[in-house]
Amino acid sequence: MAIGFDYGTANCSVAHIINGSVQQIPLVGDDCYISSTLCAPTAETVSEYLFRCLNIRPANEVGDAVLRRAIQMNRDEGIEVIPSDVLFGQQALDLYLEDPKDVYYIKSPKSFLGTIGLRDMQLSFFEDLVCAMMANVKHRAEARLQQDLTQTVIGRPVNFLGRGGDASNDQAEAILLRAANRAGFKDVAFQLEPVAAGLDYESTLSEDKNVLVVDIGGGTTDCSFIKMGPSWAGKLDRTGSLIAHTGQRVGGNDLDIYIAFRRLMSAFGMGTKRHSGLDIPVTQFWNPIAINDVQAQRKFYAHENMKELKMLLKEAKESDKVARLVKLHQDTLGYAVIREAEKAKIALGEADQYRVFIQLISEQVDVDITRSEMESAIDNPKQKIKALVEEAVKQAGIQPDVVFMTGGSARSSVLRQAVNDILPTTPLVAGNYFGSVTAGLARWADICFK
Repeated sequence: MAIGFDYGTANCSVAHIINGSVQQIPLVGDDCYISSTLCAPTAETVSEYLFRCLNIRPANEVGDAVLRRAIQMNRDEGIEVIPSDVLFGQQALDLYLEDPKDVYYIKSPKSFLGTIGLRDMQLSFFEDLVCAMMANVKHRAEARLQQDLTQTVIGRPVNFLGRGGDASNDQAEAILLRAANRAGFKDVAFQLEPVAAGLDYESTLSEDKNVLVVDIGGGTTDCSFIKMGPSWAGKLDRTGSLIAHTGQRVGGNDLDIYIAFRRLMSAFGMGTKRHSGLDIPVTQFWNPIAINDVQAQRKFYAHENMKELKMLLKEAKESDKVARLVKLHQDTLGYAVIREAEKAKIALGEADQYRVFIQLISEQVDVDITRSEMESAIDNPKQKIKALVEEAVKQAGIQPDVVFMTGGSARSSVLRQAVNDILPTTPLVAGNYFGSVTAGLARWADICFK
């Protein structure tokens, strides 16, 4: 059986076609979505877990080296890896929030794919993370359907990163392919996520239209200008229908990061000065919450950076606030801060004001945010998204008949208004914000693997 697999930055979901209709496959009880998170005692646990608990071997010599290193480090730490050591989705988040400093936690490893300049062993480790998540989703779906799943179409953004070009995209797609093969998928194809979302919308059309698909996901925003309708439905060769594509790594994660940076990090000392009058480097406040930047995370949580933070603590005028930054480092609380920023973003879609509660080990930090402050905080990523829409229309050379918006972050009234500002006379429509890509991937799988 062939499935569509949305390996998303925020969530993973899968679907298949039954009697011509899309059926999403529940993964956690009756829930069809599992958040793209993983938690384990250590990072090294993940590689050994694949080998020892799932019988999934490395794909190459570099992977073998990563596995050998992981096994040795786990032995040195006295860790005997068992299946329950690696958790996914809400279980992973719950364990992290319970004791952040004593676990390895990662959200959205898809955000790291395509990063240029990483060593082969780092890339191989990211492959292990993706493979573990894919294997978890595959096993859950197979348990629900009571049959093996060996064929899949996986969604991918137009561009995994805003820089790196084809080399970046090729690297990321190769990691996804190897991870999927190792997880047990024998036949794997890829489809652009905005095209997949468009295929689902196309199933509702009774006449041909020029459609601009704007897919604002957790990690990327992608725009595809596509000819759609009965003339194209069901065709394997869609080359003539694809008019223009734009995409960049800017999405829901970036909105959360900017809200945290602009509105929450002042509680951790951003804006305070040293007694000498010099500023504290702004990177000390950006790096801990830049969860989609592996280099930034490494720099902040490095052991040597703690020495720098303690020196800043002695020199800071508002040492009580900088002490929280030290605590953030000690307890690896960057993801917890981002989670509170995300909750604020969602709440301020309806409310005019929201109070954020950041729970440190020793105290609770409260910060009030208004809707206008939130909108101001996310102006940078909003402008990037507007630029992608404008570029797609420019490339197409024609105006769309309709704009189809999808992706979890497309629910934002701020972003919907931003798109409307560019195309004020074009109707904006939406389907299933979270499920359109998955449904379109399932439709494409049904065409590809007939």
